[in-house]
Amino acid sequence: MDIVITDLDPRFKHEVAKEEGGERVKYCFQCGTCTSGCPVSEIDSKYNPRCIIRMVILGMREQVLRSDFIWLCSTCYTCYERCPQDVRITEVMNALKNMAVREGYIHPAFRAQAELIGSHGRLYEIDEFTEEKREELGLARLSGDIAEVAEIFKITGLAELLSEASQEPVRTASA
Repeated sequence: MDIVITDLDPRFKHEVAKEEGGERVKYCFQCGTCTSGCPVSEIDSKYNPRCIIRMVILGMREQVLRSDFIWLCSTCYTCYERCPQDVRITEVMNALKNMAVREGYIHPAFRAQAELIGSHGRLYEIDEFTEEKREELGLARLSGDIAEVAEIFKITGLAELLSEASQEPVRTASA
C-alpha cells in the first residue's frame, strides 16, 4: 500500500484517542504482540491489528474507516490481555467502528444483519417447525410484532444511520 503524505490526517490519532475506547491508541509501540495472538490473523494473514493501529497513528483516516479489517475483530480480547502497553485494541476497534458508522461507512454484513433485525425482529425468520417445537416445550409462540424493534432503531438512531450510510462496499486495507 502506498502512503501519500497529503492524504494523511495528523489529527486522526487524537480523534480516536478522544473516542470512548480509543483513549490508549497512542501508547502502541508496534511490538506485534496483538497480531501474534490474534485468532483472526491466524485465519487471514492480511488481518493485522498492529498494522491497523499503525495506520491510525500515521493518520490514514479514510483507509482505516473504510477498511473491512476494523469489522473483522472477533472481540476475543486476546490482544487486550497480552498487550504490554495496555492499548486495549479491542476497544480501539470498537471506537473505530463507531467512527466509521458516524461517517457513513457500515460493513455490508452488519448492514444486512441490521436490516434483517429491522424486518423480522431477529437475525432470522422463525419458521413453523420452530414454533411447533416451542409449543411442544410449553413455550409461547414468538411475536411477529416488530414495532418495538422499530422503536429501538429510531431511539438509538440506527434507522437514520442505515438510511444515510454509504451503499458502496467497504474496502480491504490494501485496496
